Amino acid sequence: MAEGFRAAIFDVDGVLVDSPHEAAWRDTFAGLMDNEWAEIREQTTWTPEAFTSQVYQQVLSGKPRMEGAMAALRHFDVPDAEERVEAYAALKQEMVVELIEAGKFSAYDDALRFLLAMKDAGVRVAAASSSRNAGLFLRQIRLDEFASSDGSAYDWIEPGLTLLDAFDVDISGRHFERGKPHPEIFLTAASELDVPPHAAFVIEDAESGVQAAKAGSFAALGLARHDDEALLQGAGADIVVSTLDDVDLSGVAEGRLVSAGG
Repeated sequence: MAEGFRAAIFDVDGVLVDSPHEAAWRDTFAGLMDNEWAEIREQTTWTPEAFTSQVYQQVLSGKPRMEGAMAALRHFDVPDAEERVEAYAALKQEMVVELIEAGKFSAYDDALRFLLAMKDAGVRVAAASSSRNAGLFLRQIRLDEFASSDGSAYDWIEPGLTLLDAFDVDISGRHFERGKPHPEIFLTAASELDVPPHAAFVIEDAESGVQAAKAGSFAALGLARHDDEALLQGAGADIVVSTLDDVDLSGVAEGRLVSAGG
């Protein structure tokens, strides 16, 4: 039997949490185009309908805030993007914090079940998101309450345990010189988990995240929550599922990423 995976590295937005980042990026862009940037609106390719979920997944998802802001401005051919990027990024951050504090997000049940299963199997886990807001999500989600409501019983879960508490390592929001698709963030997570890349796998919902995992010699589990299976497969994911409930846990124990029943 092959050696099983010793660690799992989780992205946060889109994997663990249905976050308001996409709405914040989109609505902030629309607000600027309707107000402060109205005079340059006709010089761009932007329309409200053009800022789709597919654009978010392909252009912004997985990138640090400033890189994501610049990518969106360039995608829509906004003039003087270098001079506008800080305003866009700052306004988006204000909006997303307001949405988080208002509780406009939720955890994905399948991801919490999968995380619990990994912990119970002795697999070390890390949170590795480019977003500096990841901690705001993780500390608000009560993993003890979820386990109880899901009918699960784990000896290691203590009252008051948050999702943030469950991670052995959390490097979310740190500054890295090179963002995804460079593997620096995942290599750092593996180093702090004290495992080599080949003994860990990464769970990602973004093309750039899958590319970063493969560039670092990790196995990559692509999570297609937005009908983007082909995008993640094209990025090199070892397996693509639409829910983590479809991952074969016995395969993980053997060092393989395979679908249940597949």
